[in-house]
Amino acid sequence: MIDLKTMGAVLGEFEERGINRETMVSAIEIAMATAYKREYGKRGQIIRAKLDFSTGTVSFEQIKLVVDNTTVRFPKEGEEVSEEQSHIHPFHHEHEEELTDGELPRFDSEKHILLENAKLIKKGVELDEEIIFPLEPQDDFGRIAAQTAKQVVIQKVREAEKLSMMEEFGEKKGEIVNGIVQRMERGAIFVDLGRTTGLIPYEEQIPGERYRPGERIRAYLYAVDEGFRGVYLRLSRAHPKFVVKLFEQEAPELASGAIEVKALAREPGSRTKISLSSNNPNVDPVGSLVGQRGVRVSTVMSELGGERIDIIEWNDDAKEFIREALSPAVPIEVELHEDEHRAVVTVSEDEQSLAIGRGGQNVRLAAKLTGWNIDIVSATGTDVAESDGNSVEVAQAEVENDPAKEAGLMPTESQEIILEEESQETILPAEEELTELPSSSETVADAEEDRDKAKDE
Repeated sequence: MIDLKTMGAVLGEFEERGINRETMVSAIEIAMATAYKREYGKRGQIIRAKLDFSTGTVSFEQIKLVVDNTTVRFPKEGEEVSEEQSHIHPFHHEHEEELTDGELPRFDSEKHILLENAKLIKKGVELDEEIIFPLEPQDDFGRIAAQTAKQVVIQKVREAEKLSMMEEFGEKKGEIVNGIVQRMERGAIFVDLGRTTGLIPYEEQIPGERYRPGERIRAYLYAVDEGFRGVYLRLSRAHPKFVVKLFEQEAPELASGAIEVKALAREPGSRTKISLSSNNPNVDPVGSLVGQRGVRVSTVMSELGGERIDIIEWNDDAKEFIREALSPAVPIEVELHEDEHRAVVTVSEDEQSLAIGRGGQNVRLAAKLTGWNIDIVSATGTDVAESDGNSVEVAQAEVENDPAKEAGLMPTESQEIILEEESQETILPAEEELTELPSSSETVADAEEDRDKAKDE
């Protein structure tokens, strides 16, 4: 007899882990049937157990399938019955006989009953129907049988947990999940997601980001894999769709479908270019993502560790789209060569550094975004750079007199400022303007502090 109070507590605990009561009861019944067969059963028998929650007792029964000579074959005289099936795998209820195509299973009196005999027991019985034979109750199982039952329960619990997590996180695939950094191992970040652990591989992390155990982290769930030992969740902060999902949380227009992302090119931790189109003529796609005074785009940039974001309106005209994709540079002319799928963009000399970007990043991302190979040409007709979206070839002439590169600055979405005494880079929303603040005169205390620093050096 089973202690119903203990059983209820155990079932309640498993329900909290996402395993329903019916699944656990079925696992217990299968385990009890396996233990009974191991201790008291015979080869080939199909034994089932039923747990009565009102009394706490377990009843056992043997199942036989109704057959005739059209559904089974009878062993020929002198044919030896193979003993390969004498030990049943503890997780199977029936013998699995290997059959060739068109071959009928062999008649086994322990699990089959002929139709004419079945009619003597039950009126109106038909082929393939089950006949139930009650067995003598037993509750005294040997150590091996009990161990087998335990393994059955463990296996069934694991299968149920795996199925439950596959259903839960399968619905979250393609969404952002929140977790806590558990540990770092061989460059990978393990994230505690509550019921299971997610993994952010090194290549799916934003370069330069560092996390400590216990810190909260958000990531994009891009894969839910079922493995031998459980469910494996693959997370990413470098995935392009991570940016899209972050904007969906900030911009209701994007989440509702009023605007949609047409293309996106990203170099994680550095820069992203995103193009949008509006499905509603009354909705501004760029303004929806920028937000009032740039609050929406600033929130996303903060989550990405300061990654710069260029928001561009989609244009069906390839020339205009390429022109916008090279923002913040303003090209003079865009010429398309359809046969090579190449765009030759002419820019003024003072726009060359902006058009190319540091390390060719701007033109490289523009090429990825538009899908066109882009060549940058100066107004004098000199080839400056060319990109196919994966690499950039920059001519030497372009870097000789590049004031931004000499100052160690990167092009920004707004404007580059180069001061004689100090270099600085400013990124502001489009609604704000850059203004110079009046510099205060140096005080005596400042001069003394400077002298003290000079002595220490």
